[in-house]
Amino acid sequence: MQTNATTQRDYVFGAVAGIIIGLLIIPVIKAVKPSFYGPVLFVAIPIFTAAVPIGLVIASWISRRFAFIWQLAKFVVIGGMNMLVDLGVLALISSAAIAPEATWLSFSAFTITYYSLYKASSFIVANINSYLWNKYWTFEASENRKAGTEFLGFFVVSLIGFAMNVVAASAVFSAFHRIDSLTTSQWGLIGAVVGSITGLAWNFIGYKFIVFKK
Repeated sequence: MQTNATTQRDYVFGAVAGIIIGLLIIPVIKAVKPSFYGPVLFVAIPIFTAAVPIGLVIASWISRRFAFIWQLAKFVVIGGMNMLVDLGVLALISSAAIAPEATWLSFSAFTITYYSLYKASSFIVANINSYLWNKYWTFEASENRKAGTEFLGFFVVSLIGFAMNVVAASAVFSAFHRIDSLTTSQWGLIGAVVGSITGLAWNFIGYKFIVFKK
């Protein structure tokens, strides 16, 4: 049964999520705004380690009046962390491998850049992270459920979210990466943000009512 009270387990999960968010936001900031990299390098982890549990306490208070807020707050924390997993992995791959704007595959007038390949890879890593956190924390799914059935539902929901995420991100990158006001890496991260936001509502509905339905 879903409880709206913040427990010691929630503080632990929240603090761990804060640490991960703090770690992952550093390479993202370095790619987006290099001048901010130095100032946030040593403060990002402590700030988010404290901020996430504090946010959970506030959400717990609000959920006394609006019960759905508690579960939504945990989902938002995991959603934010997954977005940073997505962005962080994407930033690392883009900076260490072949230029993201280079052509990977070409079919007549249709071209797939390496960015789409990198974005797909970062999404898969973020998706695995999302499954584990949402299963054991956000929706607290029962261990008695058939793993095969749960995974199949997760796969279908995630596949739809994957398509929404990658298509939206690739569309933004393809349309704007030649604009000189930002670098291709920065446009790539903007595309990833758009893709993540596009799939957020779908993921919550799908995970809550299909994958981890109680």
